[in-house]
Amino acid sequence: MESFIKVTNQTQGRDRIFRATQYACALAKYVLRNDSTRKDLLVKLRSLEANMSSGRKLFRLGNTVNSIDAAKKTLYLSDPVLRLCLTMANLNRALYFICDNVLWARTLGLIQGIDKDRWNLNANRYYFFSLVMNLTRDAYVIVQLMVQRSRERKFQQKVNQHLNGSPDVACVIIPQLDAFLFLLIESLRSHPAVALDTLKNVCDLFIPLDKLGIYQTNAGIIGMCGLVSSLIGILSVLKPSLKIKP
Repeated sequence: MESFIKVTNQTQGRDRIFRATQYACALAKYVLRNDSTRKDLLVKLRSLEANMSSGRKLFRLGNTVNSIDAAKKTLYLSDPVLRLCLTMANLNRALYFICDNVLWARTLGLIQGIDKDRWNLNANRYYFFSLVMNLTRDAYVIVQLMVQRSRERKFQQKVNQHLNGSPDVACVIIPQLDAFLFLLIESLRSHPAVALDTLKNVCDLFIPLDKLGIYQTNAGIIGMCGLVSSLIGILSVLKPSLKIKP
């Protein structure tokens, strides 16, 4: 109960819950799309999905300012790669929220005479670029962790034991590749925040890829990816230690 209260007391937490519900509805709709006996349920799912989407837009009204403020802070990071990736990610995220807010205002009739398709396309482009920069940051951090881990004497002994203890695997897989994969898994296992952030960004990436027509999938995949990403987001709100920093 305390965890639920903690999530619902935060705007970001409520947005994650709405997002998880929205994509869960999308996934359920795809699973039940051919079931003629569930037509009433499908109608309710469509309505709930639309309501969740509208509710999330209210929570995101102030996110443009938050993203710009985050971009200002990342400008002072000492690491040039992190500084570039995070600043560009936050700026693109701010532009995405601007487009999203304009589209929301148009839906309400507050703004007239704008090209909805063009603004929607730009929103997905900014969202895509933001995710690409976040994934670049994730890859950079993972490489740093792997390099640091590989220099540890205890870990080198652990790798040798792994290779010597799995002769069948070593014969099938190139030893260097097996060692690389072992190093990658061990690095991510010791830093779950990095692993979760990478998984979250990969899942989110399928959404703009589909909408931009770069890599089209189906509503089921989009629903599943959005749901997994949202659940990771909720987990990071519940346990701040699982949120990647910076």
